[in-house]
Amino acid sequence: MLALPSERAIALIDGNNFYVSCERVFNPKLITQPLVILSNNDGCIVSRSQEARDLGIPMGLPFFKAKHFVNSHGLQWLSSNYTLYGDMSARMMHVLAEFSPDQEIYSIDECFLDLSHMMSNQALVSYGKTIKERIYQYLGLPTCVGIGPSKTLAKLANHIAKKNPQFGGVFAWSALTPDEQWYWLQRIAVGEVWGVGRRINTSLEQMGIKSVADLAQANPEMIRRRFSVVMARTVAELQGISCLAMSDIEDTPPKQQIISSKSFGQEVTDLQHLQEAIASYICRAAEKLRAQDSVCQYVTVFVRTNPFAQNQTQYRNQITIPLSIASSDSRRLIKAAFFGLERIYQPGLRYKKAGVILSDLYPAAQQQEDLFTKIDQKKSAQVMQTMDDLNHLYGAHTVTLASTGATIGNVRNWRMRANHKSQRFTTRWDEIPLVRA
Repeated sequence: MLALPSERAIALIDGNNFYVSCERVFNPKLITQPLVILSNNDGCIVSRSQEARDLGIPMGLPFFKAKHFVNSHGLQWLSSNYTLYGDMSARMMHVLAEFSPDQEIYSIDECFLDLSHMMSNQALVSYGKTIKERIYQYLGLPTCVGIGPSKTLAKLANHIAKKNPQFGGVFAWSALTPDEQWYWLQRIAVGEVWGVGRRINTSLEQMGIKSVADLAQANPEMIRRRFSVVMARTVAELQGISCLAMSDIEDTPPKQQIISSKSFGQEVTDLQHLQEAIASYICRAAEKLRAQDSVCQYVTVFVRTNPFAQNQTQYRNQITIPLSIASSDSRRLIKAAFFGLERIYQPGLRYKKAGVILSDLYPAAQQQEDLFTKIDQKKSAQVMQTMDDLNHLYGAHTVTLASTGATIGNVRNWRMRANHKSQRFTTRWDEIPLVRA
């Protein structure tokens, strides 16, 4: 039987049903109602309240398949409001930073706090409850707290806290006896372990490793040979040895291809609005390109009509434009994209979707000059950097290119559909909630 060490104490604080909870803070009528939040274009369900889960609505379900619950069970639904969720997340992380000098933000609704050497193991559960209560008092957001000697065990502790109400939303491995620890490790399926995806889970089960306890007892060298060094470290983490850095989970190599594509809120027929959509997608893709400090050599543009509208003429096409000099300058990429779009555009059709692909990516430091093209690369980089800095500081689309038709696009609804979006209560003066007394 494995007895977990207690020298370190790492807490994972996770917002419960975060998007749903943010909406309920500003609309208390939604509390106790079955509520789902939809993805871009109001397509799929990306967040559910517990009441919606109890109806059997799974994550990722296309909303039209759950729409019958609107009449039968009063299901409420909202479009995603990422401005609100991002701001509420920043406020939650700010409050959590008061509880430990060592904070690692993992996602929009999760963060790790290192509580080692701050208090005795006996006081950890009480401290976790204080964290949970403070977040709810300041922001109205429900959370769960899991505490363990490693990040992987902290994630599992948080999972137990969420699924088992008897713990009051706070679970610490150090508060259990070795027998109790072993009981919980045996009860949890190996697929719940941080970093074990569907493919690895299938392979582990084929090896007879079905529970967390099974994986914790596995031979790390065998796991390393069969999977990876990261999985071998996961085994050590399950044994209570903290060795998994955040970068081991988060870091991914630079993308080899960047795609930006969306279906339109309404079908588009004219070239001007197609150009606005393409320019908008290029700006988004180019921002990602610059974020990984790369340039691209090719720009691909594609368009298509609605394949489900059988009574309409069907058409889909794409074209790839090579650049004379690889670039990450949005203006150059838009110019190339427009050149291609004009060649595949067919008038009189009703377009439902368009997109761009940036390919042949490589580091900007390896960018080569062209003797026959007069482009001031330094000035180009400075302009793009300034745009990115302003948008990062003051919010997306604070500065953008006129060719995106930012305002016109919203008016004409070629942008993604978000018909049930709540207000930006915390970031717009003209959308602050009004209180009448």
